[in-house]
Amino acid sequence: MPNSAQIGLTSRRVLSFIDDGFVKIENAFSADLARQCRDELWTDIGLSASEPKGWTRPVIRVNSKSTPPFIEAANTPALHEAYDQLVGVDRWIAPKGLGTFPIRFPSEQAPGDDGWHVDVSFGIDNPDFMEWRADVKSSGRALLMLFLLSDVGPDDAPTRIRRGSHAMIARELLPYGEKGATLREISANGYASSADCPIDAATGSAGTVYLCHPFLVHAAQPHRGQRPRFMAQPPLLPRSEFDPSLPPSPVQIAIRQACGLTF
Repeated sequence: MPNSAQIGLTSRRVLSFIDDGFVKIENAFSADLARQCRDELWTDIGLSASEPKGWTRPVIRVNSKSTPPFIEAANTPALHEAYDQLVGVDRWIAPKGLGTFPIRFPSEQAPGDDGWHVDVSFGIDNPDFMEWRADVKSSGRALLMLFLLSDVGPDDAPTRIRRGSHAMIARELLPYGEKGATLREISANGYASSADCPIDAATGSAGTVYLCHPFLVHAAQPHRGQRPRFMAQPPLLPRSEFDPSLPPSPVQIAIRQACGLTF
């Protein structure tokens, strides 16, 4: 898939998002902003980039950050333009920060969180997260986003992506209607329908962002590199629920294309 540092996605790249379920944007925010974000996260977890003896756990999580570097990284002109192109003008809420942050360290230990999954988007007040839900209209989530805050190579625990898997999930959600399906229901078959999808790795330099369809099946993996990997995986939130009077966005077109829907 071609990459671009300029503002705006080409029509070809928008079509690839519809078909593949994601698009990679290089230089979406600056390397200096990425460094500022890393510095804050190092402070938050009480560890240091220069003292690897303290890196004793395979993953440490930080919930969310809303200080200026994180707000700026999530709201660059390049990203705002891409949000408009994929979700629709005035159909998304500008991020007020970033999170969550799974900070992964080189380790021989299994991280314990590297199973395939999709991110659900509503019903999250239920204390049982397996009862959190998603529906075919993707209520409560406009995009899944992966912000690379450090350079991420093939050995640095890049997120694994099942290309095109969003179409399978859309078809599986369709029979559940507006009530949607719980994570327990969605994951009951182990995401078998997407098992044959090609796998891509979310690699790139610090400042790269992957904008993903909300239904994309993805997974973490162990870190076999040398330097910790810093990444944020926030949602882009919709401004309102699905409005059939508006032209369908690429996110919605991908769902319609998968399900043969007329909305």
